[in-house]
Amino acid sequence: MAGVQTAVALREQGFTGSLTLIGAEPHQPYDRPPLSKAVLLGNAEGSALDVDFEGLGVGLHLGREVSGLRPDAHELDTEAGPVPYDTLVIATGAEPLTLPGAEGVKGVHLLRTLDDARRLRPVLEHKHDIVVVGAGWIGAEFATAARQAGCAVTVVEAADRPLAGALPAEVTAPMAEWYAESGASLITGARVAAVEPGAVVLAESAGAGAETGGGTDAVGAGGRRLTAGAVVVGIGARPATRWLAGSGVALGADGSVTADERLRTSLPDVYAVGDCASFPSRRYGRRLLVHHWDNALQGPRTVAANVLRDMRGEPPLSYDPVPYFWSEQFGRFVQYAGHHEGAGTLVWRGDPASGSGWSVLWLRSEDSGRHGVLAAVLAVGRPRDVTQGRRLIEAGARLDPARAADPGVPLKAAVA
Repeated sequence: MAGVQTAVALREQGFTGSLTLIGAEPHQPYDRPPLSKAVLLGNAEGSALDVDFEGLGVGLHLGREVSGLRPDAHELDTEAGPVPYDTLVIATGAEPLTLPGAEGVKGVHLLRTLDDARRLRPVLEHKHDIVVVGAGWIGAEFATAARQAGCAVTVVEAADRPLAGALPAEVTAPMAEWYAESGASLITGARVAAVEPGAVVLAESAGAGAETGGGTDAVGAGGRRLTAGAVVVGIGARPATRWLAGSGVALGADGSVTADERLRTSLPDVYAVGDCASFPSRRYGRRLLVHHWDNALQGPRTVAANVLRDMRGEPPLSYDPVPYFWSEQFGRFVQYAGHHEGAGTLVWRGDPASGSGWSVLWLRSEDSGRHGVLAAVLAVGRPRDVTQGRRLIEAGARLDPARAADPGVPLKAAVA
């Protein structure tokens, strides 16, 4: 998405020079969100992006992996030979983390690419018993699809709750109940000791946390043994930047390219955008690494503008978006806008136990002494809260907590 959108934005903004787009996968560039939904369930063969590369004059090189960058020569190293560049945009995305000890074991899957989704489709069609390792966003979405397909699903999470790395405990508490409602079993506080053909073995101390739903497991020599016709690993992703080793491109501890506010890297004529790049946010006072679709759509517009502005000697633009993402899981549409880390006040709108939609707001204080500035909003089945909340975050709006807590009051009417 990020690479394609950069090429499209360059043409839309008037770039007339040569454009080359290189991708390691052999497929036409595609959209990823359908992989855990329509493609996985067999409702679509693919999700190719509707872009006329020939009409845009974009040279598309597929199935061509880039192995290195030599900035002094202004060249990329590929298996088909060096590729020169005047300006380079790095948009290599992220790669899924693998489960130690599970590599090469038959029946173990990741879900990141079109080929991954196609390999998993027959697993769902044959209604295998499935163990999902990781109760994050991708784990929940895959578990949702597997239950829709009629599979028995057990989700194993090392933390004490789902989405532990993304949201605070009080917010994820109602989400944990969604697993049992769907017929999936959720085991928290559980670490995988081994993955064997047909089974996942948990550590002896695993499962000391909560368990919801039913499961098909027994106690084995190493601990609990879960029946697994297939294992899907969804324990996170890291920026796909290993190929940049020794190039001089500065990387953060998380592996991300540390781009500046213009999305430029530490090297001249090299930009980075999407899942592989972090950027400083003035709005939140910290560097952000955003692994979501909207970032891969918005960032390229800034990159394209700055490439052209640099050519014309014009002042650059800064990239400081309000992060946004969505997730469809267990019959719920979950949306999030903003960044809640460091925000001190949590405000609930609606009761999750009521069965209707609900939202959570994060409010923070600013150095100016203004209290109640909206930092982030998460909504379950309340899309208007996110639409209005995103605009209020962009505006730096301050909310009246009492009015904001009333689900009958539109958020824009709760501005203090």
